[in-house]
Amino acid sequence: MTTLRRLGPAGAELPAIEAEGQVYDLRPLTEDIDGAFLAGGGIARAREAVQDGYLPLLEGVEGLRVGAPIARPTAIVCIGQNYKAHAAELGAPPPELPIVFFKHPSSMIGPNDPIALPRRSSQVDWEVELGIVIGSRASYLGSEEDALAAIAGYVVSHDVSERDWQMNHSAGQWSMGKSAPTFNPVGPWLVPADEVEAGSLRLWSRVNGEPRQDSNTADMIFSVATLVHHLSQYMILEPGDLINTGTPQGVAISGKFPYLRAGDVVELGVEGLGQQRGEVVEG
Repeated sequence: MTTLRRLGPAGAELPAIEAEGQVYDLRPLTEDIDGAFLAGGGIARAREAVQDGYLPLLEGVEGLRVGAPIARPTAIVCIGQNYKAHAAELGAPPPELPIVFFKHPSSMIGPNDPIALPRRSSQVDWEVELGIVIGSRASYLGSEEDALAAIAGYVVSHDVSERDWQMNHSAGQWSMGKSAPTFNPVGPWLVPADEVEAGSLRLWSRVNGEPRQDSNTADMIFSVATLVHHLSQYMILEPGDLINTGTPQGVAISGKFPYLRAGDVVELGVEGLGQQRGEVVEG
């Protein structure tokens, strides 16, 4: 499996590619894993560079912080209530159309960075999600096949949510409860789309070692192809943009679990895409 990574201090991450157990420095090809790199066939060029022996090994990988595997996107587009069992636990019928909202791109952090409780927050919740990373400009796509061709790859994405703000301070728009700093840990890796069967991936979460979510993307109401095609009819998706595709059942807003507190540890993952571990801290 090939994975793309960004390693190093926040704001100064180094682009890298892992192949056959070795991590290579991508800087001979690009300064970052961003929209320009993805749109320019960067993943294919990186694979070829590994095969040709063009890239040097990245030294000291074990001691480097793991950053989000993509640079800050122009947009983080999110889908609500996209799992049948999650809609049921909220007492809602399955939506007939995708429920769309946004997170501010400044909410994105690395997969193991601390999750900060915002001031005046009281109902901070976890949401493990499959994230789609766009690889080419998508506007008025003609088919779901075209939508799949526009996807660069997939990531683990954690849509941290402040439920009181989401439900009572957003005037029905949700984004106020979704956009605080540190509210979107992403990664650890970007896995190219041609190496992922996105329609059948286990995803799970734990809080303090106790199970919370355990489901499969097969329970999605709207598939990744449907979502990308649908969104492209209403907005331009730029290379490097992130789409959070919704979370399964097992979140605190269900009333079955307490909300997050400082000192809690949230672990979550998606089959084949890696896992995260974030400690909750006071903001």
